Amino acid sequence: MEERVTFVSDGLKLVGIVHKPPDQGPNERRPAFLVLHGFGGSKDHLGAAIQAERLASWGYVTMRFDYRACGESEGERGRIICLEQVSDTSNAVAYMAGRRDVDPQRIALIGSSFGGAVGVYTAGVDPRVAAMISCGGWGDGERKFRGQHPTPEAWERFINMLAEGKRHRERTGESLMVPRYDIVPIPEHLRVHLTGNAIDYFPAETGQSMYDFRADDVVGDISPRPLLLLHSANDSVTPTEQSIEMFRRAKQPAELHLLSDIDHFMFNEGNERVWDLIEDWLERYLPVRTTVAA
Repeated sequence: MEERVTFVSDGLKLVGIVHKPPDQGPNERRPAFLVLHGFGGSKDHLGAAIQAERLASWGYVTMRFDYRACGESEGERGRIICLEQVSDTSNAVAYMAGRRDVDPQRIALIGSSFGGAVGVYTAGVDPRVAAMISCGGWGDGERKFRGQHPTPEAWERFINMLAEGKRHRERTGESLMVPRYDIVPIPEHLRVHLTGNAIDYFPAETGQSMYDFRADDVVGDISPRPLLLLHSANDSVTPTEQSIEMFRRAKQPAELHLLSDIDHFMFNEGNERVWDLIEDWLERYLPVRTTVAA
């Protein structure tokens, strides 16, 4: 029940995989989900596939797709600029809204880490998004990076890297490429969750884009649409306070759940508690209802 699709975002062809519910009839419209992958990842990462398959099994038409510059999508590989990913997400919403098997009024987002930040921002500025689930996401790039580069020495190295990126661009007209772990450190034992097609080097402008990005500023605009924030209570990658602050700024209906027995890649760990929380939330805010296509 998988369908390979393409759609256009700002002139670039993006590639996605649509998962259709096994019990969906030919003229039925169902609520839909977009699965938003993490930093430098792709639609083919294990966590994205797990989310798409589970949501489709519950009756939602679900698409996992590659942002521009990632996976199979077009764009300068590795050039990830947050507001461009927001545009990609909005264009993915438009694509789903045009499908005959999707209820255009009930399209939701689920995003992990970077995808969570982009999803929250998109939901805050795009009223077509019916609901948002953020898993280990973040709301303030500067504050997030300070938590990820916590010592004075590490912070100085990070800030100097961004500054050198600007100087290099001014001198040469080209981007300074930097390793992914110099931007977002990930402990060695968690790197196994990044599959072989993950991007290893990014232009310094990507780090600056993330530094400047503030989903915090628009999270309150998601209301009255529902927001679910999930985060590891002891996250080894994205500081837990990021979701706590987004929840503080959000308006109802919003929920925050901190889980003590998982780490950053929560969907890769097979913890059913995560899915129990999501299923209960969906039954209240976005239950599967079928309408008939005209």
